[in-house]
Amino acid sequence: MDLEEIKSLLESTLIDCEVQVESQGNHFNIVAVGDFFEGKRAVQRQQLVYAVLNDQISSGAIHAVNMKLFTQQEWQDRS
Repeated sequence: MDLEEIKSLLESTLIDCEVQVESQGNHFNIVAVGDFFEGKRAVQRQQLVYAVLNDQISSGAIHAVNMKLFTQQEWQDRS
């Protein structure tokens, strides 16, 4: 599974989120920013991403995922 496929999968579910995906082999780093995450706790945000990627994780196409998931305000507050 390549970066663009993962990005496309995530963007189709995480409505109005900006998604960046990087990888080293089958280990992926995901940064997603959007108000889609507003009102959701960190674990709820992660569950949403895992639900999208579950088939790829189960098949071994994705071995490990590191996620950083932010609302627009949280992202701006980081600067």
